[in-house]
Amino acid sequence: RFAVSVGYWKDPYIQYFVRQAKERKAPEINRGKLACYYARVHGVSYLINAFLKKTECNCQIVNLGAGMDTLFWRLKDENLLPTKYFEVDFPMIVARKIHNIKSKPPLSKPIIESHSGDSLLIDSHSLDSSRYSIVGADLRFSSELEEKLKKHNLDTHLPTLLVAECVLVYMTPQQSANLLKWAASTFPVAMFINYEQVNMTDRFGQIMIENLQRRQCNLAGVEVCRSLDSQRERLLLNGWETAHAIDMMKVYSFLPQADVKRIEGLEFLDEKELFEQLMQHYCICWASKDSSNL
Repeated sequence: RFAVSVGYWKDPYIQYFVRQAKERKAPEINRGKLACYYARVHGVSYLINAFLKKTECNCQIVNLGAGMDTLFWRLKDENLLPTKYFEVDFPMIVARKIHNIKSKPPLSKPIIESHSGDSLLIDSHSLDSSRYSIVGADLRFSSELEEKLKKHNLDTHLPTLLVAECVLVYMTPQQSANLLKWAASTFPVAMFINYEQVNMTDRFGQIMIENLQRRQCNLAGVEVCRSLDSQRERLLLNGWETAHAIDMMKVYSFLPQADVKRIEGLEFLDEKELFEQLMQHYCICWASKDSSNL
């Protein structure tokens, strides 16, 4: 919310989900973190848009652990909505999101506009329209997840993009492997995008882990975040045909440099070395399974 408010990227919908902090920003959100968020948003968006263009939007997106993400509304504004867009998160998170949608017309109106057919279904833990569904489920149990998605008209024959941003790292390696295996075996044509930590065995990575542990935040799957190779291997070992992984410093270097210069002018970056270390400890991975040679 803060990054959007100072102009790092445009998101007119985040204001309806996240309150603006009274102070200018939390002290730990320094300039380096904001640039890391910027690279994450643009890097993930680049892959999503490439998938949508390849499939001519005749596809579905499953956003895993979506939280308060606003991608559905942004894609609708860009006329890039897939055939169906699904979000999954814990029932408690889903209930909060649905409450916000029901009570804020700028969020509910686009869902109604894109809906066709029978009446739109909303209860406390799920929302189901013809183009957008929110499902309350635990990603650690893929059979329950599949059952709930199918109730909301998941089509396993459609090209499917699954997105997980800082999600798999909170599961044990076995649980995330099960989820990846399920996705690879369920969809004949699919792509998986994963954004999370990497290079976590060095000193900087250890400090990150200790800081999170002090806040009672346990990274149950951190051992898979050893390196870019371990990230790629996880995808290949669980049924994906191709897998790539690059750290966020690399992503940052690929972004349109005119826009990078613009965001670097928004605030003074005083600790460039810290910024680079932070960017080297997050990565974007993407894998595909492609029976129809898309």
